[in-house]
Amino acid sequence: MELNRPLATVTPTLDGDVLAVLAGFDGTFTTGQLHRVLGKHSEEGIRKVLQRLVRQGVVHSDRVGNAFAYRFNRDHLAAEHITGLAGLRGRLLERIESTLESWQSRPKYAAVFGSAARGSMMVDSDIDLLLVRPDEANEDRWALQVDGLAADVSRWTGNDARILEFTVAEVAARGPDEPVLSDVLRDGLTVAGRHAWLAGQVRKRKS
Repeated sequence: MELNRPLATVTPTLDGDVLAVLAGFDGTFTTGQLHRVLGKHSEEGIRKVLQRLVRQGVVHSDRVGNAFAYRFNRDHLAAEHITGLAGLRGRLLERIESTLESWQSRPKYAAVFGSAARGSMMVDSDIDLLLVRPDEANEDRWALQVDGLAADVSRWTGNDARILEFTVAEVAARGPDEPVLSDVLRDGLTVAGRHAWLAGQVRKRKS
């Protein structure tokens, strides 16, 4: 799946992209505003999609001067299902957080990074996950937990999970020399521990 295009899971069309934007925000959008948010597709194509969605009742249109503003109809019978699909990335993060909290040996820090965090996934992209293992953790138990998480993420999404591991000592020793840690600091979505901890480790080494 593409976490940045969650409705493509069921409808790989412009309709799904438009609905994901409308369902993900309160307020109204003009055709031009949707075009800028989506960053692709023609305004005419977006306008036709909006007209179809208005006929279905899942989108309302309001005339504003010479233009129309569109908003998601949250009272529609389909609204809760569309909203659920639009929030798939957040749901994935919640599941990963919950899984990590249940571990006997919890990570000092963990984050989803790469294309899943940047919003540039393709349907066959990996889901990249950084795990920082406490130095005192039992290695065998830790490995079983990691393998289970990788299997879960793949089962939840259909994408391969690519897990990158460091120990706390390795982060402290190699921080700024590991470009991936800079990537995580910039784009990563924290799912365990504190982002400030990782930033402090890297900056401490830089100083």
